[in-house]
Amino acid sequence: MSNPIVKYENVYKSFGDVNVLKGINLSIGPTEKVALIGPSGSGKTTIIRMLMTLEQPTSGTIYVNHKNLWQMRKNDKLVTANEAHLRSIRGDIGMVFQHFNLFPHMTILENCMSAPIHVKKEKEEVVRERSLEMLDKVGLSDKVDLYPSQLSGGQKQRVAMARALVMRPKIMLFDEVTSALDPELVGEVLEVIRELAEEGNMAMILVTHEMDFAKDIADRILFLNDGVIEAEGPPSLMLNNPKSERLKAFLSRFTNHHQAQTLITS
Repeated sequence: MSNPIVKYENVYKSFGDVNVLKGINLSIGPTEKVALIGPSGSGKTTIIRMLMTLEQPTSGTIYVNHKNLWQMRKNDKLVTANEAHLRSIRGDIGMVFQHFNLFPHMTILENCMSAPIHVKKEKEEVVRERSLEMLDKVGLSDKVDLYPSQLSGGQKQRVAMARALVMRPKIMLFDEVTSALDPELVGEVLEVIRELAEEGNMAMILVTHEMDFAKDIADRILFLNDGVIEAEGPPSLMLNNPKSERLKAFLSRFTNHHQAQTLITS
């Protein structure tokens, strides 16, 4: 890929004696939608947490917009990035978490306005207008004065998306955003992500267990297993005609689990 917006070069990550990532090489295009699938503990979330500067690689390099994320030049030497460097690059990245992470003491509108005003030092009236626009985009224009405790899980997750979008990111990260939701709320959140993907103006990396959704939305699916990218390719090939035996086993387990859940809930 000649002009990736995100690039991982030989990235390793260990937590103590546990090697979570074992040499990740990955490039993502400026408007590409990439789904990360794989068993729990395979390193999916660690990949995006490093991009959001929530975890630091043990070794290797991550580039965002051709800038070294975790290192910077000082007196002609590469040194560990300081907070100002991290913040300047992180400004292009938005992340939606599993558990919303909304401020309970702020209204929905205030939740969306907080970061652009305090982090990017933007004018309040400009941020208010953009926040209202993004809340409308996720279908919550009638909830702006409510507090998170007054919303359903699906609505909270949509606020989290609006809050991330207000920062005008070039890259959006979604970490299992439906896994904490009741089954009947999953659809409304996936629909918003689908609409964002169709607009096509940002790169998206989605950690997900929603295989049908990944097939529908992703340009490329990566299957992680034991800290390495075991297989990657277009959704139709990965999910309908997997070459990797481990991917076949993962998909069959997933299909069996999904069928069991359907029987339980029907």
